[in-house]
Amino acid sequence: MPRRNLKAAFVVGAIAMLAAAAQADDRYGIGRPATPAEIAGWNIDIGRDGSNLPPGSGSVERGRTVFAEQCAACHGDNGQGGVGDRLVGGQGTLASPKPIRTVGSYWPYASTLFDYIRRAMPQNAPQSLSNEDVYAVSAYILSLNGVVPANAVLDAKSLAAVKMPNREGFVSDPRPDVHNH
Repeated sequence: MPRRNLKAAFVVGAIAMLAAAAQADDRYGIGRPATPAEIAGWNIDIGRDGSNLPPGSGSVERGRTVFAEQCAACHGDNGQGGVGDRLVGGQGTLASPKPIRTVGSYWPYASTLFDYIRRAMPQNAPQSLSNEDVYAVSAYILSLNGVVPANAVLDAKSLAAVKMPNREGFVSDPRPDVHNH
């Protein structure tokens, strides 16, 4: 079969497969478009500059309580690790032969801590913490790492202003389509 005919047969076959898949959706009732409410429920990303942080606030003291109830079983009583990752310590170890990557030693932005906790923690019930509890747990973890004082209360403005110890430890992405802020 000449190459041109083979190519045409492939294109026709691909179109037929797409048409069959579209008919399968109708025939079997598989899938549906996401509703605006469903999209809004998942559109919760936080920028490294703190953009899109929600309203609310949380104290280190409240974070200690929430951490004990929701986080300590995996991350240890004081964030020292266990079943889950170690969250505290490791400052000054990144250039050593055995770096300890924790929130305090590795993470460049406090807003990514909030984002990760809000999306993925606790592991057995992600997105179950209120915004106030996420601010509080973030404050507590940052306090354990000496990044914020023990009496800190974090909200969108103060969390975005936190300067993490490893903020300058990452290399900017040189691709022209990536906006490094």
